[in-house]
Amino acid sequence: MDKFPFTKEEFDKIYSKVPRLTVELIVKDANGRIFFTKRAIPPCTGQWHLPGGTVYFAETISAAVNRVAKRELGIDVKQTINNGFIEYPSHYKNGLDMPVGLVFEILKYSGRLQPNEEAADSGWFDRIPTPFHADQDQFLIKNKYLIY
Repeated sequence: MDKFPFTKEEFDKIYSKVPRLTVELIVKDANGRIFFTKRAIPPCTGQWHLPGGTVYFAETISAAVNRVAKRELGIDVKQTINNGFIEYPSHYKNGLDMPVGLVFEILKYSGRLQPNEEAADSGWFDRIPTPFHADQDQFLIKNKYLIY
């Protein structure tokens, strides 16, 4: 299930009425730095963020993690741990949808990190870069991953 299951119009209609479940991925290196990508597509174009994506209907959470990691980062996930969730009030306040993201730290993977065309830039960071997604930065700070 790699192809997006519905059109932009269907997506907007559905998620204007119900929350959208997503998975967000944290990849750390041996020095504790986190891999971020900078969005090249809406929403939040130009902002650094955790790679992630929508969980599709009838897709398991682990399948969504694997699909998003492969599609956005080019890696195959071997082991993860769930580290909580992120709510996205900034999306709702800006007239978008209302995601709730399950955050997974990828503990083991194979392959070389190679972001797809949805990323304008990428890199390893030991501090939160700017501009950064407003709701994700609060999660990273609260859970003592990184600071500004």
